[in-house]
Amino acid sequence: MIRAGHVIALCVLALLTIGVVMVNSAGLGVTGVAGPLAPIGTPVQAAPMTLKSVLFTSATAHMLVAMVMMGLVAFFPIRRLVGGAGSLMSDQYDTMKAWTGLAIGVVLSLAVLSLVYMPGIGQAKNGSNRWINIPGLGDGLSAQPSEIAKWGMLLLIAWYCAVRGPQMKSFFKGLAPALVAIGAVAGFIVIEDLGTGLLITTACCVLLLAGGARIWHFLMFVPLGIAGVVFAVIKSPYRLTRITTFLDPYKDPEGTGYHQVQSLIAIANGQGAGRGLGFGLQSKGYLPEDRTDFLFAIICEELGIPGAAAVIFLFVLLIWAGLSVVKHERSPALKLFALGATITIGVQAVINLAVVTVVAPTKGIALPLISAGGTGWILTAMSLGILIAIDRTSDDAEAVGSGEMPLLKMGSLAEAGSVAA
Repeated sequence: MIRAGHVIALCVLALLTIGVVMVNSAGLGVTGVAGPLAPIGTPVQAAPMTLKSVLFTSATAHMLVAMVMMGLVAFFPIRRLVGGAGSLMSDQYDTMKAWTGLAIGVVLSLAVLSLVYMPGIGQAKNGSNRWINIPGLGDGLSAQPSEIAKWGMLLLIAWYCAVRGPQMKSFFKGLAPALVAIGAVAGFIVIEDLGTGLLITTACCVLLLAGGARIWHFLMFVPLGIAGVVFAVIKSPYRLTRITTFLDPYKDPEGTGYHQVQSLIAIANGQGAGRGLGFGLQSKGYLPEDRTDFLFAIICEELGIPGAAAVIFLFVLLIWAGLSVVKHERSPALKLFALGATITIGVQAVINLAVVTVVAPTKGIALPLISAGGTGWILTAMSLGILIAIDRTSDDAEAVGSGEMPLLKMGSLAEAGSVAA
């Protein structure tokens, strides 16, 4: 019988396959004439996209690694390691243990994030220090430490909320230390990447609320949070420009509004049925970041409404299955992590789709499991592998064979996010 974990694995496979095909399609060149350094009139023939050319690319390699890692993590004994956190038999009232674990997690996250500024390791792209070269594997392979911090913070906050248990309702004993930890890590990320910092903050705050924190405690910090975002935008002129451009991208279509205008042109070029795989025009040097953040626009242009609808359907199905895992899980720590992972993927996908369709200002947020990016694909697949492991070892597993447990039956988000005291 099909379980939620099976659906998650199939969705990941489908999304990664679409990602590999579309990344290669967006990277296709055109037949033309060589540049000024070559002899005049030298023809250039672009290599066609074939099955062989797709299989032997870095995108395919990243997909294979992501699937293998997801499979390995799916059989990881996650329940033995953190599944008991917050249970009646655990020391959930050990304040020092909880605060020490939180502090260690924050220090490790900041240490990983600081690598982007280390000479010889940090790698600047497009004016931002968000990448690091992987030592010993050449300059061509890089990783984003913010991706590691994003998933690491979810696991850390889920564990902390479970360990603190009912004391999460106390501001100073439960909520305040977690807010300081989230603020430290997210604030460090915001220096280079406002979108990812806000994504981490949003997901972790949802976990705190689901873990028992009082909502009115959060309301006290709303003005401070808004002020922080405004300061981050004003401090960086390019962020302010993105907001003003979003209000009227056609005011300067060949300058600040170029990116958004070209994205809309790509979507319009699809004309419903799509131009066909590899026949998109905007990927031939018109649309910036066509293989990464704006790959969905290329999907709309080449695959049309059916392709775009298929991608959206897979994300909806993935979120549905993730919330099903949350609903049937009994361990507070695992329930919270599953909720955080599901929300993170859902919110990230919504942000990317909003940016590509110019419903929101331009932001460097990738479409999970679709946009090119080895680090993002692998870590996202590994995190979803944890959800598969949770579902596979669920306390309700024995009831599956007898049909006692309604698989993939969705309840309300509030019910899915509730945590046992």
